[in-house]
Amino acid sequence: MGVEVDRIQKYVRYFWEHDMQAHFREEEEILFVPVRDAPVQKAIDDHKEIKGQVYAVLQATDGEEASKQLSILADKVDAHVRYEERVLFPHLEQTLTTEQLEGIGAQLKQEQASPDDYNDMFWIKEK
Repeated sequence: MGVEVDRIQKYVRYFWEHDMQAHFREEEEILFVPVRDAPVQKAIDDHKEIKGQVYAVLQATDGEEASKQLSILADKVDAHVRYEERVLFPHLEQTLTTEQLEGIGAQLKQEQASPDDYNDMFWIKEK
C-alpha cells in the first residue's frame, strides 16, 4: 500500500522547517567554521543542493512529479549523510585539535533539537 505523495510533501515541509534547516545552520555556523577547505565546502554545497531539492519537492503539483522529486531528494540526503560519515567527519577529527572538537561538541550540545511531534506518522505500518 502506497502513501499519498501530498502526505509525504507535508512531512518534508515540516521536517525542513523544524529540523533540517537548523541542523544545516548548526553545522555551517559551528562545526565548519574552523576549517574552510574542500571537504567542508563540498558539505556546504550539498546543503545548498538539498535545500533546492526540498523546494523542488514542495513546489511539485502533480503526484508523478512530486514522486520524482522526492526520489531525488532521498538520494541527495543519503549521499550527503554517507559523505559526512565516511569522509567529512573523519577529516575534521584529524584536522581539528582536541580542544576545538570539545568546544564544538559543547556548542552543539547546547543547541536543542525540536521534538518530532508530527501527527501523521505515515511511515509506520499498521498491523
